Amino acid sequence: MTATPPPLPAPAAYGLRVLAEARRPAPGAPGTPEEPPPLPGFAASGFNPLVADTAEHCLRARHGAPPAPGRTALLLASRSGDRATARAIDRAAEPGRRTAPLLFFQSNPNAVLGHLAARWGLTGPVVAISPAEAVPGEVPADALDAAALLLADGDAEQVLLIAAEATPDGHRAVAVLLAAQPS
Repeated sequence: MTATPPPLPAPAAYGLRVLAEARRPAPGAPGTPEEPPPLPGFAASGFNPLVADTAEHCLRARHGAPPAPGRTALLLASRSGDRATARAIDRAAEPGRRTAPLLFFQSNPNAVLGHLAARWGLTGPVVAISPAEAVPGEVPADALDAAALLLADGDAEQVLLIAAEATPDGHRAVAVLLAAQPS
């Protein structure tokens, strides 16, 4: 774990304000397990549980327990994606092997976002992007730009942006709940 989290790109430069934030692993938090808890329906990888756990902590910091009020968009930004599930699908697709249907479900990055939307009653758009550049533990500029567009569109009052990356020493994620700057 890092002692000091890396700074977020300036959300204000995108017309955004941060309502809540969560990181995984949580920097300097004693007793925080390195791996997030298992997520029913998602196997073969820690990526989707990481996304869900980080998002949960962020939403709870702002709203307490589900459901979240208002219209909240979900935006997942990941350059690396869920490599472990992709490898499991590759192995399962070898001649003579049967691929588990669950692998296909969880290989779609929107699957974990759908799980979060259902659990929290989120009714805004659901988007997954692969940013041009990504630094584990930081929110990519592309993602802030996409969040600003989702808010400007008017389909959401808030955007839950989750940036998650696979790294050689594990997975890292940051979730920020964003709203437009007041006019």
